[in-house]
Amino acid sequence: MAAVDAQFYWMSAKIPNDEFLLYAFGGEPSDPDGAVAQVLRRARGCPELRLVVREASRLSYPRWVQAPIEPRRVARHELSDESWAGCLDAVVELAGDQLDIREKPWQLHVFASVHGIPGVQGAGTVAVLQVAHALADGARASAMAAWLFGRQEPVPAVRPRAGFLPWRGMVAARAHRRFVRDTEGGSLAPVLGSRPLLPTNSEPAGPRVMRTLTRRRGQLKGPTVTVAALSAISTALSDLLGPSAVSLAAEVPMAKPGAPLGFNHFGNILVGLYPELGHDARVQRIATDLANGRRRFEHPATRASDEAFATVPAVLLRWGVSQFDADVRPEQVSGNTVVSSVHRGAADLSFGGVPVVLTAGYPGLSPVMGLTHGVHGIGDTVAISVHAAESAVPDVQDYLRLLDAAL
Repeated sequence: MAAVDAQFYWMSAKIPNDEFLLYAFGGEPSDPDGAVAQVLRRARGCPELRLVVREASRLSYPRWVQAPIEPRRVARHELSDESWAGCLDAVVELAGDQLDIREKPWQLHVFASVHGIPGVQGAGTVAVLQVAHALADGARASAMAAWLFGRQEPVPAVRPRAGFLPWRGMVAARAHRRFVRDTEGGSLAPVLGSRPLLPTNSEPAGPRVMRTLTRRRGQLKGPTVTVAALSAISTALSDLLGPSAVSLAAEVPMAKPGAPLGFNHFGNILVGLYPELGHDARVQRIATDLANGRRRFEHPATRASDEAFATVPAVLLRWGVSQFDADVRPEQVSGNTVVSSVHRGAADLSFGGVPVVLTAGYPGLSPVMGLTHGVHGIGDTVAISVHAAESAVPDVQDYLRLLDAAL
């Protein structure tokens, strides 16, 4: 297991970090048993989906090994409330049962006879892929789901690479000095500073809610879907929070360039949301922040730092994770919400012969993040999702109305 993935694994004991990828299909399979069997056959045909973890010693990294795919990898659920909102409420409950990756690092949950799915007349089917973060980041988990639902592109194989820590450390130090010089010289934009805590940074308490809005791509105003969604979130949060929202910023996960060193190959960049600006100026500033973050990831210092981290001894990294105290409240944070944006490709997926109509995702909450957003596209449909705790957003329906209007 790569160091970056082991960090997610060990941190999951302190902050649950399973991912939940939702796919809605425009009907119900005529042969539900056959649909499940097909998913299991697809899983058995993919080595990257047959992995489980084995731990031999606390002094070494855990190992990924091949294991059989058992039928219980697909769980079928009965809904007490068969509405779209009722299904999402059931998905929230799934987060209370995190996966043990020594037994199964992923599981598919299937909800049949769901009514009111956007764009579906009558009953549809919802399938939710639960994936341990140690196994995949958002892009890799999306590739796994796509394979399960019939796409022919295989999940890319990734084999961790290490090296000699002192040497990698020296290379990283030199690259960092160059990074500092490039920033001071103006060829790289500096990283945006930390922000004061807002109500959205409240420790999650009370009921948690997941909800999703949908749009066609052409309905979103901006140079990209991500920028358009960030601008709308800025407006909605500013309307919700009032004057305190002037410092709003979002953490945006972004894929890193180059060959992955582990199953997780991304970093978070900080993007200002600029609620005080008009639409066009705000969109331009958000797009600039995203472009600057991408350029920093492309700098040699980012790769050198990652390669040095990959060589950290397991015992040292495990000790470092053990020192993390999730109960400590910081005075400032890097962002006031998370916005995870992933394009999941063409609408070429199906479950039991029923075509996909939308896909969504709900980034997890953490001790200083009570509100997160997902922006996920498939085909021409974009889902803008909200995951919130009552302590951060007491009236989620009110916030959804604000976000709907802003979009």
